[in-house]
Amino acid sequence: MRQQLPIVGQPQPERADAARNRQKIIDVAARMIESRGADQLSLDEVAREACVGVGTVYRRFGDRAGLVFALIDERERRFQQAFLSGPPPVGPGAAPAERVRAFLAALVDRIVDQQDLFLLLELGSPKAKYSGPYRIHHTHLATLLAQVRPEADPRFLADALLAPLTAHMISYQREERGLTVEAIKAGVDDLAQALTRPSG
Repeated sequence: MRQQLPIVGQPQPERADAARNRQKIIDVAARMIESRGADQLSLDEVAREACVGVGTVYRRFGDRAGLVFALIDERERRFQQAFLSGPPPVGPGAAPAERVRAFLAALVDRIVDQQDLFLLLELGSPKAKYSGPYRIHHTHLATLLAQVRPEADPRFLADALLAPLTAHMISYQREERGLTVEAIKAGVDDLAQALTRPSG
């Protein structure tokens, strides 16, 4: 299976009929999620509704996580463009510590924007959960953190900052703790400031 994510760079070209089938499957899946929720997504049912063979869906997307990757693809591309080449402070031009804080706030908004899909993605295998968007987000954060805390392990710090930013945690904080999105972002910012403060 050729996954679309990670999403740095351009997608590979595909045949016109394959592109039409892919878009049809994605449109049907998006409608099903909108009407019934992401947890009810079934590749077999998507194939029936899209009038394509079940084998076509499985060959194209591999499993449910692969279809979820495709559904979040477009917005994830825009998000990655923002932090890789967009205006500061999320994009280049601001100090690394400021970019870390801006990125994490933007990531909260990014997850809330497609929370149901990220919830579904997190239910997949660890390989699916920690590949795709997570891998790109982690690499970006670790690169910034290496400039702020060169004495520390930036990969560990990146994992630590991303750990509370799962769809399940954000959903729990909003629904069970009654936190607003702004309150979650404020808490994440406190954590980011603590971790990006130079030692000594």
